[in-house]
Amino acid sequence: MLRTTVLVTLCASALITITAPAFAASAEELKSEQGTLEVTPVVQGLDHPWALAFLPDRQGILVTERPGNLRVVSSDGKLSAPLDGVPKVWAKGQGGLLDVVLSPDFKQDRTVYLSYAEGGGKGDKAGTAVGRGQLSQDLKTINNFKVIFRQEPKLSVGNHFGSRLVFDRDGYLFITLGENNDRPTAQDLDKLQGKVVRIYPDGQVPDDNPFVGQAGVRPEIWSYGQRNSQGAALNPWTGVLWENEHGPRGGDEINIIERGKNYGWPMATYGINYSGLPIPEAKGETAEGTVAPHHVWEKSPGLSGMAFYDADRFKAWQHNVFIGALVSQELIRLQFDGDKVVHEERLMGELNKRIRDVRQGPDGYLYVLTDEADGVLYKVGLK
Repeated sequence: MLRTTVLVTLCASALITITAPAFAASAEELKSEQGTLEVTPVVQGLDHPWALAFLPDRQGILVTERPGNLRVVSSDGKLSAPLDGVPKVWAKGQGGLLDVVLSPDFKQDRTVYLSYAEGGGKGDKAGTAVGRGQLSQDLKTINNFKVIFRQEPKLSVGNHFGSRLVFDRDGYLFITLGENNDRPTAQDLDKLQGKVVRIYPDGQVPDDNPFVGQAGVRPEIWSYGQRNSQGAALNPWTGVLWENEHGPRGGDEINIIERGKNYGWPMATYGINYSGLPIPEAKGETAEGTVAPHHVWEKSPGLSGMAFYDADRFKAWQHNVFIGALVSQELIRLQFDGDKVVHEERLMGELNKRIRDVRQGPDGYLYVLTDEADGVLYKVGLK
């Protein structure tokens, strides 16, 4: 029943349309290999926005701002006041309010999931937490918010929280977790740093997780050896979870996540320390017993956000993947032959904006967030 409900909800959401905002500035026309790229501001003045989620029935778009605000962008481009009922966040360094996703049964339960940095660790340290609550009908409040997951122990002084939230076709919730800039913890199975975890929507641990029942091992863990995963998405053609993560100085990766596998950090990396020195724990670009990256950038774009394109609106983009780039300030388009990357294009570099998130909208356009003090939500398509 869980799988059937999720699939019905996903199919219904494909029928939703988002209208262009009435006030929006004129589209900027940029060059691309598929033709003229139209980039239209939907709303401006966002404070370091981090993620977005589309509400059904043209109710608008939920947007998180890292300092701790959750807002609604209406279908005519108006920005709401911050919603009440959002948890207090630890807004330091890279920490704050992070990802947002809707329950697969949102039309019935109105449940919204949020990930965020939560304080309370020894020495004012923080970790990633995930909770859920119900969005009020007037779109002004998150009611009955409850934490369903906490990264333990809390080790971050402001770095490497992850985190993306992804529901799979069977209704399980995946959470990507950074290693809090504490490299060895990504290999420690008694800790939740540098992991992808898999839980039920209420936070319970499925019995078929790979490490359930093993002494000294966290049962939530699905995979490990990740550094700082700030992009993740379900491949719509295979149903398999993909994630991308920051390398250190070089070595940003795409990984196809498999049950119980070790993705190598910090033993295996294509990068070096920001100081220019080698990673002390690294044994090379690959290491025995670990999974090599599916795709790697030796020069880091600073990956964040990830969207598979499977809409009919722009045929030239079908079966492509789009990823935001914070450091190189671009939208990366990847073209595939099967699962193999065969071509890469860099888009929107003329705007000189740090791209934090990218999602495919129900209308077939891409929606892109820029991580700035005056952040922008853009609608992106081909002319």
